[in-house]
Amino acid sequence: MKRDVKCGFLGICWYNICYCHCEEATKLSSRRGNLLLWKNKDAVFYGACELVEKQYYIYITTNRNNTVLYVGVTNDLQRRVYEHKEKLTEGFTKKYNVNRLVYYEVFEDIENAIIREKQINGGSRAKKIKLIESINKEWKDLYPNL
Repeated sequence: MKRDVKCGFLGICWYNICYCHCEEATKLSSRRGNLLLWKNKDAVFYGACELVEKQYYIYITTNRNNTVLYVGVTNDLQRRVYEHKEKLTEGFTKKYNVNRLVYYEVFEDIENAIIREKQINGGSRAKKIKLIESINKEWKDLYPNL
C-alpha cells in the first residue's frame, strides 16, 4: 500500500519509507528496541522513519473437525492466531481447541473491522461456511502462509 505523507522537516514519505523525521507526527513516550516511536492518524513512524500502515483483521478460526467456528478481530493476525494455537488466553477458543485459521479479511480502520465482525457473527453458520469456502474450499490452515 502506497501512501504519501508530507513531512514538515526535511522531505516526504512514500512507498512505506520516510526519509526524514516527520514533524507532523506526535512523539510518544514509548520505544521499540532502540527506536523512538512517532505516530499520526494514518501511520506509525519508527525512529528511522519507516512508514508502517495500520491494519486490522477479522478472522475465522475452527477446530480440527471444523465443527466449531470463532470470529474475532485483531490488529496483529499472526500474533493472535499464535495465541490461539498455544492456548495462551483463557476462554472459548482454548476450551474448544479452536486454533486453525481458515478465513480473514484486512481493514485500514478498526471501526469497519468491528462492523464486519459483527455482521459475520450475526449471520448463520451456513453463511460463515459459504464465506470460508469462497477463498478456502479445503479449509486449510492459513496460518503458515501469513
